[in-house]
Amino acid sequence: MSSAAGDRRGVIGLLVLLFAITYLDRVCISVAGPRMQAELGIDPIGWGWVTGIFTLAYCVFEIPTGTMGDRLGPRLVLTRIVGWWSLFTILTGTVTGFLPLLAIRFLFGAGEAGAFPNASIVVARWFPPAQRATISGVNLMASQVGGAIAPLLVLPIQMRYGWRMSFYVFGVAGIVWAAVWYVWFRDSPDEKQRQRAREGTAAVDVRQAPDHAFPWGAAARSQTVWALMGLAFCYVYVYTFFQTWFHTFLVHGRGFSEAGLVLSALPYVVAAFANLGGGAASDALVRRLGRKRGRRLIGAAALTAAALFTIAAMLTQHPVLTVVFLALTYGAITFQQSGAFGVCLDIGGVRAGATVGLMNMIAQVGGLAGSVLYGYIVDRSGSYNAPFVPMAALLFIGAMLWLRVDASRTLGDVGAPLLPVVAMPAAGPLS
Repeated sequence: MSSAAGDRRGVIGLLVLLFAITYLDRVCISVAGPRMQAELGIDPIGWGWVTGIFTLAYCVFEIPTGTMGDRLGPRLVLTRIVGWWSLFTILTGTVTGFLPLLAIRFLFGAGEAGAFPNASIVVARWFPPAQRATISGVNLMASQVGGAIAPLLVLPIQMRYGWRMSFYVFGVAGIVWAAVWYVWFRDSPDEKQRQRAREGTAAVDVRQAPDHAFPWGAAARSQTVWALMGLAFCYVYVYTFFQTWFHTFLVHGRGFSEAGLVLSALPYVVAAFANLGGGAASDALVRRLGRKRGRRLIGAAALTAAALFTIAAMLTQHPVLTVVFLALTYGAITFQQSGAFGVCLDIGGVRAGATVGLMNMIAQVGGLAGSVLYGYIVDRSGSYNAPFVPMAALLFIGAMLWLRVDASRTLGDVGAPLLPVVAMPAAGPLS
């Protein structure tokens, strides 16, 4: 195995761990939610703001941190991101009231913002265009694995040691990852090979890609950018439910016991396979139908299916069937998600960090709306089913917006390179 192929596998391995830890930390508060609400005296509206304030900060800092990664490189920026959010994961376990929890969750979101854009920069610099959605799918799959194992880890910890201990454990895991990333990773294959050359391996010829400012004017005139932001808003409005309200809904809306929440891992297991399969399917359809039709087809079909499964989950009162239908909802959303990130890399190229940051910023506005409005709808209606009505409607709208996406048209000047120009061997199979 060549050193370049080994490096790519190392990059994938670290990104997989990154996204698994990311969602362990995110889903941790959802699993611990019922206990936290009871101990801290937080009502549904207040809990909506606890989950929403994280998303607000995440939204505000998404583009700046993505642009920072384009400029400074993902090695430094991801080290800062993971170290920051790990600290505030630990601090979440120390809170004693509603207002301190709001402050810590806001700073948590500000620190975590930019993780996805900077990981996308890594994908754009280390892997060829034909593998964009596939590698994005691998990363997103890892996030779902983190979400799937979170209940299996959090529940035993909090049942034995209390909910606070789970935040301490996962915070330390993030700090370890940040240290390994900073020591081993380099911002591009050529930098990694230069490092190896200094350690005694022969160097190769490299050329650095020019620095490109983000083309805001072209983005504002792009139908694809507007459609991408719109559909991201729609699906993340629903997606965020699974990181914020899902476990509270199961307890209060379907009568689950704390021990029964183990079944809540199902949506994340389904989503892990959906992210991986959706990324591979999106790239396969691109090769067969082209970027425009290939990306569109999966996106529109998957969000339509997600809307139908959401309606089914709302109509059934059977606890297990509810989880199954919601797992299918989440799976359909995540099946198209890899393709959405693939579109960002298709149209963004060397501006991948800022492009993903732009999409994710609007997506997090949807997440903020979903987190906060869920609490208000429950409070006003007295029903945990009522919030599923706008969720289903937005998924249908998102499906329609996918039909306006054209991933074959890049942003910026005609002829701008899609990837940094580096002398590296062609990427082989991932296995």
